[in-house]
This record gives sequence, structure tokens and C-alpha cells, in this order.
Amino acid sequence: MSSPESENKQYRWWKIILKPIRILYWRILKYNQDRPHLSRHFFKPIHVINEIRLLRRIIKEYYVDCVFDVGANTGQYAKMLRKDVGFKGIIISFEPNPEAFIELKRKATTDPLWIVENIALSDRDGELTFNVMHGDQFSSLHNPSDEKTKLFSRSNIIARTVPVVARTLKSILPHLQATYKFTRPFLKMDTQGHDAAVVRGCGEQLSVFIGLQSELSIIKIYEGTLDYIETIKFYESLGYNLSAFLANNRGHFPTLIETDCLMLRRDLLKAS
Repeated sequence: MSSPESENKQYRWWKIILKPIRILYWRILKYNQDRPHLSRHFFKPIHVINEIRLLRRIIKEYYVDCVFDVGANTGQYAKMLRKDVGFKGIIISFEPNPEAFIELKRKATTDPLWIVENIALSDRDGELTFNVMHGDQFSSLHNPSDEKTKLFSRSNIIARTVPVVARTLKSILPHLQATYKFTRPFLKMDTQGHDAAVVRGCGEQLSVFIGLQSELSIIKIYEGTLDYIETIKFYESLGYNLSAFLANNRGHFPTLIETDCLMLRRDLLKAS
């Protein structure tokens, strides 16, 4: 039978062990109460946390009131903006894949500030052929290429093609601005090799966007696309400066296939 003295000693040891755990618990609880849209950060991959933090800062410091979500798939990015970034402005999502659009539209039905469009954005208006791949998120207006890597040889294969309506940002931006009254939009693109074409299709109206987020190909997995150096130089020639690189997946060690870049309008950087 243990003595009172030994029981007190054990109790003191338990207090020492449990104290930092209790402090951490209450700090996490307080953090989540103050930032409800960040409450799940502790369970997210580090590359997602970095993207969320940077987007929060850009939206706050540059007064972003609208996000163009080009290549929305089933709405993952828009959901992240709402739940994790805490963005309360207008989101306009564009997704040409008819199957993905059904799910995108369903998710947006309860959010009156989330507008969805079943069209592709490109550098010309008209009808284009869209490649639906075996791996849905690889679907693209470009044909797949496995010349540089065989890593996605099973997913990045054309399952079928569908005709889609394509519009340029130049042709639709005035109507969208007049309808939704935004003044400081941000352009996010994830179009599987077609980002540069989306930007070309904006023409001189590109300057309305305070910044852009674009996927860069370190190793090209689509035909007729720019590599990361060409893409960055292209955006820089249009008046945007590189602000950050953002990992957009867990990676494929030891090979880097792609990453996101975040560009901000040069005149805004000078002003700040």
C-alpha cells in the first residue's frame, strides 16, 4: 500500500507533465475562437497552411473584393477561400468540364456571392475541344505529354473529348464589373497548361487585377505550353512582380513537377 507521501509525489509529477499540455490546449482553443476560419489549420499539410496565410494577407492588405477562380474543378479553391481564408467577397468560378461543373454548381447554391460559369477562358472567343482525362484534375484544353516524365501516365490520358464554349476575359469583364460592382479583383488560374492563354485573352484590361496566382510547369506535362521561366517572364512583361512561390501539392520527391506563383501588380508594390 502506497504512503501519502509517495502519492503526493506522483501527483506532483503528473501536474508537471500535464501543465504544458493544458497550456497548449487552452492556447489552441483561444486561437480557434479568435480565428474560426483557421480552426482546422492544425490538421492541414504545411503547403496548404502557407497558401492560406499568404492569401489572407493579400486580401486584407490590398482590399481584394472579388476572386476569379479560373479552372475551378469542383470548387476546392473557392471552399478554401470561404472556410480557411475567411474571404467574404464575390467569387466567380469558371469550369468547362460539364461533369465537374455539376458538382461545382451544387456547392455554390447556398452561397449567393459565389457565381459559377460553365465556360472555358482562353485567348479567343469561340468553341474549343476540351480533353477530359482519366484523372479528372488533369483535364485540359491541351493534349497530354509524357515526353519529360511518366509519373502521370495513367491519370493524364484522354478519356473523352467534349466541345466547350470559350470566352476571353476581355469580352466578359465589363459585364461582370457592371453586374457585381467589384473594383479590386484577384485572378487565380489552375487550367492545366492554359493559364498564359487566359491572361493573353484579357488584353489591356488585365491591369484591373491587383494580382494573380498561376500554376507553373517545371516539367511540362501538356503539349504547346510555356515552362515556368517563360511564364514568369510573360507575367513580368505585363506589369506584375513575383511575390511568392507556393507548393500546390505534397510533391513528388525528388522531382519537382509544378508549383504555383503569386504575382502582384508592380505599381501597387511601389505604392506600398
